[in-house]
Amino acid sequence: MAEYVPPGSFIAAVGADNEDKQELEPSLLAGNKLVTDITVQCAAFGELHHAIDSGLMKHSDVYAELGEIIAGKRPGRTSNEEIIIFDSTGTALQDIVSAALVYEKALERNSGRKMIFSD
Repeated sequence: MAEYVPPGSFIAAVGADNEDKQELEPSLLAGNKLVTDITVQCAAFGELHHAIDSGLMKHSDVYAELGEIIAGKRPGRTSNEEIIIFDSTGTALQDIVSAALVYEKALERNSGRKMIFSD
């Protein structure tokens, strides 16, 4: 709920993967910095979906997609007080890139455990 979230918080809402799931109060999204993985997808079944259905937000209220921030097209946090909400409904491409980066870092640091999944 909005009243439980202090200034400067970051919330990663990653559990909504169909239109019936909801983690956050729609009013929490409205008026705070909302970043999505894919806005169209989040509007269909993410936290944004519930904020739109309740009339508190529209597509154009989304601050940015994650890719825009990573590419430097939009800044991320611009104040220590702002509340940032990341609405992630999941994208295979982002999952693959994240896994590849973790794997490369593990190789560089010679850490982790090698696992064989097939003969």
